[in-house]
Amino acid sequence: MDFVALLSDPAIWASLVTLTALEIVLGIDNVVFLSVATSHLPPAQAQRARRLGMGLALLFRIALLFAISWIVSLKDPITTILGHPLSVKDLILIGGGAFLIYKAVNHIHEEIEEHVPEEMARTASNAFSMVVGQIILIDIVFSLDSIITAVGLAQQVEVMIAAVIIAVGVMYVAAGPVSDFVSEHPTTKVLALAFLLLIGVALVADGMGVHIDRGYIYAAMGFAGAVEALNITAKKRKERSRQAAEAAKVE
Repeated sequence: MDFVALLSDPAIWASLVTLTALEIVLGIDNVVFLSVATSHLPPAQAQRARRLGMGLALLFRIALLFAISWIVSLKDPITTILGHPLSVKDLILIGGGAFLIYKAVNHIHEEIEEHVPEEMARTASNAFSMVVGQIILIDIVFSLDSIITAVGLAQQVEVMIAAVIIAVGVMYVAAGPVSDFVSEHPTTKVLALAFLLLIGVALVADGMGVHIDRGYIYAAMGFAGAVEALNITAKKRKERSRQAAEAAKVE
């Protein structure tokens, strides 16, 4: 099908809109991880890490789209553990989920424990490259499901690539404000880490053949986020009232 025919076919536009929306929804996990992973970096380095990580991740996703037959073959079982057949995709999901669980628990521990300045200085030098590598690694894990879903929703590689580019662009634009918000409100960072822990458990469960509907996870994220927004609003109002009361005492 030539380019003009693609643009003039309503079915193509419908599949593009549907696939783009699905890719954006599936990218929520990515945005949460991106905001947490760059939260320890200085603002300039955090922006560079997001730009470089998402750019490379986009290239990886497009490369995976051109290897569709190989991606689909990853669903074929290659081994059996405890009577459960596992494919390469399952093993990648389990590994990625375990990595997310480790990172979430490790970051929660860091939030609770006090940091020693010498330790922070030692880790700062290689933090940037580590963050970029983690962004790419986790994006590849998240990409497997989205790419396989894309194959089921669209038959044209051009449509899949366009949907992925749009979705990654939306994720990149959203990652900055989300990261800034998490940095400004420490309690939301712990909440985001808890979501990453939940997502990691869901990935491991998917790899073991126990599917957890992402709708439940996103609903929980939305509800908890709304409650946290109310808490932040209440804290700001109390702080304004306290400042007004102190100003009145001075006068």
